[in-house]
Amino acid sequence: MPAGQTLSYTEIAERLGMPKGARAVARACATNTLAIAIPCHRVVRQSGDLAGYRWGLERKKTLLERERAQKAQR
Repeated sequence: MPAGQTLSYTEIAERLGMPKGARAVARACATNTLAIAIPCHRVVRQSGDLAGYRWGLERKKTLLERERAQKAQR
């Protein structure tokens, strides 16, 4: 998923061929210890709202804002 863009847990599950696997995607994100290398901060709720992030929602929001700002500068 490109920097500055987001996908929902459901969208990722569907792309993986697991249409009912949103909770599994959420669990994988919750146990991700590689933070930026595996960009779980780009995964949001289906409504577009931010959801849980291992390092806190404020950090998730900041990361997304920085990525979007960098993308806009290009």
